[in-house]
Amino acid sequence: MVTSHRETLDTAVRTIRSRAYWSPHPELPRAYEDDGEAAFAALRDRPFELDQPGTDGRTGGEVSPYGFPLGIDYPHADPDVLLPAMRAALPGWRAAGAETRALTCLEILRRINARSPEFARAVMHTTGQAYGMAFQAGGPHAQDRALEAVAHAYAEQTRTPARAEWTKPQGKREPLRLALEFVPVPRGISLLIGCNTFPTWNGYPGLFASLATGNPVLVKPHPRAVLPLALTVRVARETLAEAGFDPNLVALAAERDGEGIARTLALREEIRLIDYTGSAAFGDWLETHARQARVFTEKSGVNTVLVDSTDDYAGMLANLAFSLSLYSGQMCTTPQNLLIPRGGIETDTGHRSFDEVVADLAAAVTRLLADEKRAVALLGAIVNPGVLDRLAAAERSGEIALASRSLPHPEFPGATVRTPLIVRLDAADPATAPVWRGECFGPVSYALAVDSTAEALAVLRRTLTERGAMTVLGHTTSPSVAAELTEVCLDTSAQLSLNLTGGVYINQTAAFADLHGSGGNPAANAALVDAAYVAPRFTTVEIRRPA
Repeated sequence: MVTSHRETLDTAVRTIRSRAYWSPHPELPRAYEDDGEAAFAALRDRPFELDQPGTDGRTGGEVSPYGFPLGIDYPHADPDVLLPAMRAALPGWRAAGAETRALTCLEILRRINARSPEFARAVMHTTGQAYGMAFQAGGPHAQDRALEAVAHAYAEQTRTPARAEWTKPQGKREPLRLALEFVPVPRGISLLIGCNTFPTWNGYPGLFASLATGNPVLVKPHPRAVLPLALTVRVARETLAEAGFDPNLVALAAERDGEGIARTLALREEIRLIDYTGSAAFGDWLETHARQARVFTEKSGVNTVLVDSTDDYAGMLANLAFSLSLYSGQMCTTPQNLLIPRGGIETDTGHRSFDEVVADLAAAVTRLLADEKRAVALLGAIVNPGVLDRLAAAERSGEIALASRSLPHPEFPGATVRTPLIVRLDAADPATAPVWRGECFGPVSYALAVDSTAEALAVLRRTLTERGAMTVLGHTTSPSVAAELTEVCLDTSAQLSLNLTGGVYINQTAAFADLHGSGGNPAANAALVDAAYVAPRFTTVEIRRPA
């Protein structure tokens, strides 16, 4: 592993400092040997074998959003047996040291990367992402985020030297001398609570940050998206065993229907770290009640676009249309509220009224999705019935500027595919506030008429303070507006993008360069990935001896 991965680790550590583009994981499917279809088919309609302690039965029931059951069942674990076994694996992993842990994690990632097409099929058929997106986001991009976490973990653990000699002069007497040793000590067992929409992309940073800092990791997948993380656990256990470590450093906690084991596990005394992506309600509960653990959450927020002016009107519309359509808006970074002055905006094509901006955006979305074959490859499938319920409620909330359409999927007749909905609302009408001030996860956006750009900034500040956001996008040709918008985002710790009109979209963040979330507003209490995300996962213990 030293021969194979040392250069990769060193490059990763350099890149988290430079923030340059870099990835060791090819993001195009043609770089891999096959399309993963046969490997995925071999997983279906049979038990998923995983040799781990405490198995007391089987559970399963995943149904692909593309319209068929996976037919896979997983081992169900008794935590009273599994957790002690995981705790017993910790001392040997701690003794291995930061470098060996990091290199072992990189070997796990190498094996996962080699099977990226298989993982992509697993992500596709548990989340509803189209294959292209499932391949990139669920495969190489998730692996990049994992590697980024390992690099930060290694850098933080080695910031303090492993050994040092301390000498204090004593005048004419012999100086005082001590040999100092500094040992990174893991916190304990880490619980990863997976999400339905991005099980690997959102799950890998916490999993590998904890593992690289010496903590065993118990993976509790979302019951509708078990397969991608079960495959991850299997690869990790096989790699750890072959490297001479206890495979119980990584284990799976699949749950029975309605069991709700996340709450039970989160309060166990053995659990010292928790990573969670999902609703604000459960994230807030974890932060309040799991007092024995350090909790890292990514919760719901209200992502906002402020439209003041633009010097590339067509580019702005095309960029926004893509952002609203990608994965049917089922992303924590999809724009929801579009703040547009009711008097209109200045553009390179002349003044455009509020009505014209909204109509032009609706037309841009319609053009983008006019080819149904291309559209389904961008939209994917609706992940769960809750998204459809929210979509139906939004359709009744105001004047529809762009209706959501159902599209047939040429390969999967059972898939539910919906285009984005755009609803016009007036921000000055207090009756609309309950609609747009909360998150509406799914293919729903609100075009909000505001009195002015100043009013838009005030609405944005209130939204970020009360609800938070993973992303904020601004379009303006005014340096003063850009400065005011930046000030609002600095005050509320919101990640800001300005004037995106090309091939970079507000939905997307790149490992090593971009931070996902900030940890400074209600949408998330941590950022993927920075030093603050990994440093709380270990402490440093000093051992002093006479030199």
